[in-house]
Amino acid sequence: MERWQNRVALVTGASAGVGAGLVQFLCQNGLKVVGCARRVEKMEAMKTEKGLENLFPYKCDLGQETDIMEMFKWIEEKFGQLDICICNAGFGDGVSLLDGNYSDWRRMMDVNVLSLNLCTQQSIKMMRKHGINDGQVLFINSDSGYTMSHHDEGKYHFYSTTKFAVTALLQGWRSELKDIGSNIRIGQLSPGFIKTDFFLAMTGDQKAVDQVYAENDHLTIDNINESIKFMLSAPPNVQIHDILITPTEQRL
Repeated sequence: MERWQNRVALVTGASAGVGAGLVQFLCQNGLKVVGCARRVEKMEAMKTEKGLENLFPYKCDLGQETDIMEMFKWIEEKFGQLDICICNAGFGDGVSLLDGNYSDWRRMMDVNVLSLNLCTQQSIKMMRKHGINDGQVLFINSDSGYTMSHHDEGKYHFYSTTKFAVTALLQGWRSELKDIGSNIRIGQLSPGFIKTDFFLAMTGDQKAVDQVYAENDHLTIDNINESIKFMLSAPPNVQIHDILITPTEQRL
């Protein structure tokens, strides 16, 4: 991680869960970290409580193109470059295809797919503009981007559809970067069942969520951070395309 000292990273969905864990990990490894989320007050509290002087919270609604473009303008004006972009933001609604509705599908596509793609595009454009040829873009995807779960009455089928799209975008971006002779690396981490507030946000039922975690093996935030560290620490001649990690007991 030494080569990333004092360089600039962007983490989307940074106010809780995996994103908050990544922000702390990167700050502790000497990077200047822009944490992007709607709940900027949570990042401000984290900055104070954890003593993260190199955390720069930025309020951004990733469902809004103008918010994203303004954020990248701010990053360039403040830091003059961007070296790492970790696209972590995403959500699911826990509703089957049969019971879902257009507005919720559209919102998932906006955040899980379109904002990820726009952040990737703008990051790579900024890296190339400022001569950052060793930059890194990482997607926090999901095991749902590999296989369509048929459990839980199909409640995550559309969510999984968005994650399949992210896997397709990964391949598309890698191909385009090679076509232009760029050494900017792009990869994704696809975790299985992980202990965050993701399911609580969908269900609103803390008791049920606690029971699920008590009864099932799960990954931790530290597991995610270690995997990201492995990807960022790869030598220049190594391109890590994708890491799929699941709890030992989980079946895909």
